[in-house]
Parts: sequence; structure tokens; C-alpha cells
Amino acid sequence: MKTASDTIVEALNGLAPRIALVLGSGLGGLVKSVENAVHVPYETLEGFPQSGVSGHAGEVVAGTIGGKPVLLLSGRVHYYEKGDAAAMRPVLEVLQGLGIEKLILTNAAGSLREDLVPGSVMLITDHINFSGTNPLIGEETDKRFVGMTSAYDAGMRAAIEQAAKAEGVAIDEGVYMWFSGPSFETPAEIRMARIMGADAVGMSTVPEVILGRFLGLSCAACSVITNYGAGMTGGELSHTETKDMAPIGGSKLQAILTRAIGEME
Repeated sequence: MKTASDTIVEALNGLAPRIALVLGSGLGGLVKSVENAVHVPYETLEGFPQSGVSGHAGEVVAGTIGGKPVLLLSGRVHYYEKGDAAAMRPVLEVLQGLGIEKLILTNAAGSLREDLVPGSVMLITDHINFSGTNPLIGEETDKRFVGMTSAYDAGMRAAIEQAAKAEGVAIDEGVYMWFSGPSFETPAEIRMARIMGADAVGMSTVPEVILGRFLGLSCAACSVITNYGAGMTGGELSHTETKDMAPIGGSKLQAILTRAIGEME
């Protein structure tokens, strides 16, 4: 039986990507940026977990963006699906084994700031792990004590900011707080998150960044803002709203990342 690495190497057809992207809810449109794209369903890759969340395609896409070879993970598995914070570890280990050095993560998130409006893009500068768990729980080596002071690589962040400026697309920056989900946050939790210094909330990304740093990958992450946090508008939140709004900010993020990837060292 072919390993996941073998299958992906065949799909790459000689390309040697050093950059990989993880696409969040409703952000599959970024796949359109990939030239000469080859699609490999997760179900054909040994050890790759299957996401059961609508808005996540569940495939690896190999090709080039801005002339740079890349791998895209269209869809991720979340902690809330099976209670496993390390669900994406096998996937990221495969990427590391293929020579990936830089990991760019995207997500759909709720805004905690009045000026961070739905449809905007936020570059994550830091995170707060409020989930009560960690994907490295159970790791037996001392590698589990991963430093997170520079979890979000300064060089990659600068490249993304410069790309946004060159594209004429506004980009905010801020702190992302990870809640376990799958239920949305309460108004009281949103008030707490704002007091604690968070700018946006969501149910992903943080475990992958922790795993990425554990594996020695440089990480960057962007949120597409799809809604305001609970209690900020008086309306109820829904996953449908997330999927409907994500493509609006997703088109902006597509322009930013296409340029940024092409210019990253």
C-alpha cells in the first residue's frame, strides 16, 4: 500500500514545495489560485483524517502559486469533531517529511472589535489557547516543551503585510483566541475574551500552530472575519453565516497570499 507521502510525491510530479497552506471554513476558493493543480482526496491518503464539517473539501492540492510550488490542505479536522487536539498531527508530519518549511494557516473567525468588520482579513500576531487542551499532551519526549514566544514568524508576517500593501488590500492584525467549539461562544465569554486581549475568536488554527512549531515549521496565520462575536449585534450566530461570509474576505486573502507566496524566500 502506498504511503501518503508516496501518493503526494507522485502528484507533485517533480515539484519540491517548501510552503504549505491550510484552508479554513468557506475558504476553498483559494484553490483557484493554484496553477497546474492536481487534487488528491484525503480518503486516498493513508493516515489522513476525514473532516465531517461542511465547507471543508478534504483534499490535498499540489501545484504552483506565484511561480512557487505549494501544497494546499483544503479542509482540516477540528478538535471538536472527535475530541482530539492532535488530529492534524499525522498530516503535518507528512508535510514535514516532504520538506515543507513554512506553514500558512487560514480560518474563519468572529470579530471582537467594532472596527474589525465582517469581510475583513486579520493577520494573527499571537494567540490565546482557551480550549483547556493541547495537541502535545501525551508526547513523551522533551520536545513537548515547545517555546511559543515567536509562534507566528515575523518574517512571514512581514511578507504578508507587504503583499497586502502592494495589492491595495487592507489587513488588520490581532490576537486570536481558540475556543474548543463546536457551540458558538456566549455573550459572557465574548466579553471575557475582549477583556483578556483577544481580537478574534475561532475553533481551529492554534493546535496546528503548536504542532507546526513542535515539528520545526515556521508558521503564519490569517483570519477571515465572518461575523461579530455573540452579544455584539443582538443576532444569533450560525455556521451558515460563516460559510456565506467567508468567500468575501477569502477573495481579499487570496490576492494577498498569492503575492506573498510568490515573494517569500
